Amino acid sequence: METPAQLGFAMPAEWEPHEATWLGWPHCRSDWPGKLGTIEWVYGEIVRKIAEAERVLIIIRGPQARARQVLARAHANLANVEFFRAPSDRGWARDFGPICVRKPGPKPEVAIAKFKFTAWAKYRNWHKDNLIAERIAQQRKMRLFPVTHKGQPVVLEGGGIDVNGCGTLLTTEECFLDQKTQCRNPGMSREEYDRVFADTLGTPNVIWLGHGIAGDDTHGHVDDLCRFVNPTTMVVIQEKNEHDVNFKPLRENWERLQDARLQDGARPEMIALPMPAPLFHGDWRLPASYANFYIANAAVIVPTFNDPADRIALGILGELFRDRPVVGIHAVDLVLGFGTLHCLTQQHPA
Repeated sequence: METPAQLGFAMPAEWEPHEATWLGWPHCRSDWPGKLGTIEWVYGEIVRKIAEAERVLIIIRGPQARARQVLARAHANLANVEFFRAPSDRGWARDFGPICVRKPGPKPEVAIAKFKFTAWAKYRNWHKDNLIAERIAQQRKMRLFPVTHKGQPVVLEGGGIDVNGCGTLLTTEECFLDQKTQCRNPGMSREEYDRVFADTLGTPNVIWLGHGIAGDDTHGHVDDLCRFVNPTTMVVIQEKNEHDVNFKPLRENWERLQDARLQDGARPEMIALPMPAPLFHGDWRLPASYANFYIANAAVIVPTFNDPADRIALGILGELFRDRPVVGIHAVDLVLGFGTLHCLTQQHPA
């Protein structure tokens, strides 16, 4: 069988035009203990910003009335909102939603690369979420490419990768190469991952970082750590406090990137993005990170944390994204679920 890459498919960069954004309506109370009602209103603000210039496709497991009421009161453009009825376990669309690849040309096509989702190799409630991408492909009559290696489905979440749309992919060793903690694909090597990324996503050039940030429930997702903002530039989270647990691993990632190369052999431009002060829920360190922004057609939405560094992060990203506004969305409540804006959204390319 020919691979998606051989057929001309590749994963576009997030800043390229979207047909829509996928979002899972929140319903899992254990994700946001005592805060689910508040989280719905944060969703209202997210949808309001995104729906200005693209459709928002909301995966919802039950009646739509409550969601419509929240979105209407948030003044979201309901004409750009569509509900996709399907049973689900949780609401993290970045990780279980459709990872799309696109073939350009006179007959362009968007298809779905179907990775297996197992709730970050940590939780038991994943079987419904794992079926979502297949349901979407059936309903929308999209081609589905099941991703396998040695006859087994490859486990991967959307938050574990980031691409520049030109053949380079970012990921971390902590997420995919650790064979003891939250192991996605037992025995799978770096070289085998590289081949899967090249064949499935059209990214033959892979940049491997080391560890993610403290408190990350996913065990090393790159979207809390390092993101492309254009084909040659990436923002890299850095911690200034030498006594913080994040200081050493983030510094090591910065140093590792000194030797990184893009698909054409050029060095990527690296821009440091600050960390907010540590946030906790009881004894739990929360993965608050400004790298968890989402690039929509109408705006770049950035999580903020009632922190002095909010202004600095928004300023840095505002200088980098000149073609659309950069806006902050309060995420102190969102991050109680161990994720924020990028974790909740998944782009559907135009």
